[in-house]
Amino acid sequence: MLTDEVSQNITEAFDWAERNRMKHVEIRMVDGKNIADFSDKELEQLLFEVEKRDLFVSGIASPLFKCALDPSRPVASGDTFGQIEESVENHFLKLERVIEICKKLKSDKIRIFSFWREENPSLYNADIIEHLKKAAKIAEENGVLLLLENENSCNGGYASEVAHVVRQVDSPSLKVLWDPGNEQYGGRPAFPEGYEEVRGLIGHVHLKDAFVDEKGQSRCVPIGEGSVPFFDQLQALINDGYEGLFTIETHYIPEGGTAKEGTQMTLEGLQKIWGVECEK
Repeated sequence: MLTDEVSQNITEAFDWAERNRMKHVEIRMVDGKNIADFSDKELEQLLFEVEKRDLFVSGIASPLFKCALDPSRPVASGDTFGQIEESVENHFLKLERVIEICKKLKSDKIRIFSFWREENPSLYNADIIEHLKKAAKIAEENGVLLLLENENSCNGGYASEVAHVVRQVDSPSLKVLWDPGNEQYGGRPAFPEGYEEVRGLIGHVHLKDAFVDEKGQSRCVPIGEGSVPFFDQLQALINDGYEGLFTIETHYIPEGGTAKEGTQMTLEGLQKIWGVECEK
């Protein structure tokens, strides 16, 4: 699971993971600080806390390339998780540091994005692909895997778009991070339609549920309460030979409750759908 979806307090998040028999954690923010800004000393302490619970870090949930291709153009924006707006050039510098962070935490996967969404993303495909080819080459030289998430606020907002980018970059160091909940949140069916687009390109999976209500408002909810047909989606991944990991990224806090309670509800919803022995 993503630790800050349980708590910004890393001890509380790790203890929850251990109690629920998790095997791995994905790191994004700790105490309001993005993992990309951690010092070597902070990383050393973080790894100690991970390993003493027999967990491992499956990936770095970085904010890389959540930035404008050209700041003079109007673009969408979204969650930055503690990061200020920076140039593409600065994000490439940040990539080098995040690769170091990834290695220090004994991981080999880094989540990335496809720049803030343009009014007409297809006009800028060549720029997007050029930048991500450069990023993939850096990743390949350093033995890490970049995971491009379908994120509605970015140019690769949907399955068809991230699939196109990954195919055009054509690198073993860039794969899709498939988030069916994001696809559903964005108003497009995650399964089977979205999954068909990214099938065979997936390097990691995020698990959240969502739906669009009668007023056209998108909402994240615990798994089993939204529109993603998770049993069919998970079965399809298994049937297709997917051997990667799954990370719970709830994005849901019950009214008057806590993030930890929302994530617990999502875990229990997943267990009801897939059985208590499901791979977490």
